[in-house]
Amino acid sequence: LTSATTLPHHLVLVGQDDLTDAALAARHPGLDMRRVHRLAGVSQTELAQLYRTADLFLFPSLSEGFGLPVLEAMASGTPVVTSQASSLPEVAGAAALLVDPTDIDAIAAAMGKVLADRTLHSQLRSAGLARAARFTWQAAAEQTLAVYRSAAG
Repeated sequence: LTSATTLPHHLVLVGQDDLTDAALAARHPGLDMRRVHRLAGVSQTELAQLYRTADLFLFPSLSEGFGLPVLEAMASGTPVVTSQASSLPEVAGAAALLVDPTDIDAIAAAMGKVLADRTLHSQLRSAGLARAARFTWQAAAEQTLAVYRSAAG
């Protein structure tokens, strides 16, 4: 978070968390808390709007069953920086920058790269839209049906 102090962007944290604003500010003394927005209880409509208006979606999860937030961001046209751990590389493919979720410097560098390089930003946006289109409910149903047909002989 401290690396975010050099960026002109706002940081929007969505979801429940036990860390108070005071504790967050104490952990990251250089962080301008006026540019940090913590949102809990966000509706699906609000979440979709947040994705659409974001310059970047960061998802450095250490353990993830599937990674739906990554696909939601991609489907909204938001470039993604995500973890190289768990299922996320398979979900994101080449449509996101993958980082070690424990390497704060690598995360900050990837964020800075996407935000500074408009060509990369545009490439990730386009690749993300295409990648997310592969994960529709229709595609899942067709793949499931194909497995059943194959098993039935």
